[in-house]
Amino acid sequence: MSTEENKIYFVDVTNRDGVQTSRLGLAKLQKTIINLMLDDMGITQSEFGFPITKHELNYLNGNLELVDRGVITKTKLSGWMRAMASDVIQSFQNVPRLKYVNLSQSTSDQMINGKFGGKKTREDILKMTCEAVEAAVTCGAEIIGVNAEDASRTDLDFLIKFAKETKAAGAKRFRYCDTLGYNDPHSAYQRIFEIAKATEMDMEMHFHNDLGMATGCSVLGAKAAIDAGVDAYINTAVNGMGERAGNADLISCLLAVLKSSGFAGKYKIDEKIDLSKAWKLAKYTAYAFGVPIPINQPAVGSNAFAHESGIHADGALKDRRNYELYDFEELGRGEPEIVETGRMITVGEYGGIRGFRNVYKNLELEFHDEDEARNILELARYANVHTQKPLTDSELRFIYYYPDIAAKIMTVTPYYMPTGELKKRIDAHEEVLPSNII
Repeated sequence: MSTEENKIYFVDVTNRDGVQTSRLGLAKLQKTIINLMLDDMGITQSEFGFPITKHELNYLNGNLELVDRGVITKTKLSGWMRAMASDVIQSFQNVPRLKYVNLSQSTSDQMINGKFGGKKTREDILKMTCEAVEAAVTCGAEIIGVNAEDASRTDLDFLIKFAKETKAAGAKRFRYCDTLGYNDPHSAYQRIFEIAKATEMDMEMHFHNDLGMATGCSVLGAKAAIDAGVDAYINTAVNGMGERAGNADLISCLLAVLKSSGFAGKYKIDEKIDLSKAWKLAKYTAYAFGVPIPINQPAVGSNAFAHESGIHADGALKDRRNYELYDFEELGRGEPEIVETGRMITVGEYGGIRGFRNVYKNLELEFHDEDEARNILELARYANVHTQKPLTDSELRFIYYYPDIAAKIMTVTPYYMPTGELKKRIDAHEEVLPSNII
């Protein structure tokens, strides 16, 4: 395959890896809005959660219903699971509509020995992963990716063998996971090029930012895949969210491919992607996580297009290209934002019908009768309890148009089947509290 025929695609992992950020998280409604915004932006794929995890199931199934209804049309929703046949089978039982999956397995000697306590060998890892891939094929998965966790510290020959054997079992993509942010862009290029060339598998680049090189490694890894004749899939998170120092930032990676001297006009990206939706997505994600966008964040930080020094200000006013590599309008920035400084009516968990109607009137949404208004009001109250934040216009609109799915994704039924000593204690009604519980 020639370079011209291959493209760079984007797999956003905000709703899977981003939500694993320590001390942070997203409500299921917020994850859904991010999926809708990713779709609006035309991002190729959203790794939207864990089909093996009980509290995710209503959310996952509800979002796939949005696909069935033609609401999410451009972004593929994919599930992440351990590369164990039992997990794969259970995942498809939990979420039958799944079509796209990534199966993750530790591959480095450090992790094989450190995580499995010396009880597993490389051959065991290969066997487990191939069995998991075969299970996914049997369950009807259309695209199966295999993830090599800690690939950057894994022997290259073993990675190639791992990829080839899982490909023979039915895998379509190989995800190179730089789990600890260990690679530099040069070594990332070399290793990914060799794997892609040897296996002829489409490559996913999954880089963490522990050394501050996630974006550089991601785009050089994508270049390696394209240069080797396969498609590239860059894994990203909105605003670089993720474990420890985070994942490669979606907008930074997009801009690096579109605007940098070595990429601009030379490599093609998924043609569905609309960069003008970037600002809206970044703002909402920052609000949902409760993590402000850094002032110096590329493209979406408040200083990204700010000029103060005389020479810079003068130059930018004469010709923006003097000090701006790309235009803020390309990102969807530049529209004035209205901040209410007078009376404000919001929707909350204790809100009443009159204030609620006022809020929706301002959104130019009307109710057909009192029953409809009160039903949507109750859902909005639940949503406020669910997110513990004032609801955004996007959230309010989603509840209005898709109330049944909103109700579903906000419903979490606790997995509670006490056994053993816990069951004995509960059955005995031991309700005397220890003195230090509070």
